[in-house]
Amino acid sequence: MRMACIHSFMTFMFVALLTNSGQLAYGNGSSYVQEACKVTRYPDMCVHSLASFSNTAKRSPSKWARAGVSVTIGEVKDVAQNLKKLKKYRLMKGKNRIALSDCIECIQDALDELHKSLDVLRRLSKSTFNEQMSDLLTWISAALTDEDTCLDGFEDQKGKQVKLLQNQVLNATYITSNALALVNKLASTGLASITVP
Repeated sequence: MRMACIHSFMTFMFVALLTNSGQLAYGNGSSYVQEACKVTRYPDMCVHSLASFSNTAKRSPSKWARAGVSVTIGEVKDVAQNLKKLKKYRLMKGKNRIALSDCIECIQDALDELHKSLDVLRRLSKSTFNEQMSDLLTWISAALTDEDTCLDGFEDQKGKQVKLLQNQVLNATYITSNALALVNKLASTGLASITVP
């Protein structure tokens, strides 16, 4: 009987240890990121890309919006670098080469819009909140349109490099869409959601 109690206790401790280590690995604030990402179109991608911000952003819509735009900038920068490599090494020919040049310009425009957005998110003001939200929604929507325009240039095109490019830009559109949803959540939450950085 005593051995059975010890065995049960050891099993209980092992399960408890696994449960706690899982929470430590994912972070005690994982529910914050899941809650924040509920408003996005691609919640799994949102949780994956923003999980590291969970303990600092907690329930702050302004911090989640800032995190979403920051992550989007990183993703779009990676796209821009890869597009420039494709051009530099002349890995695309004919119509694809023209589409690539257009795409580089579109992605640079998207980056400019996202940088403007992040600057505004870093200095939110209660006195100009509504104008700031209007600007943010316009700029992030424009960035999404720029990314879609880039993809349009490669519609019905084939080839390994084209497929890789399409997948990378498409991934950036998903992350941008999520950032837009987080900013929209901030706009709908209103002035009370502003927290001092």
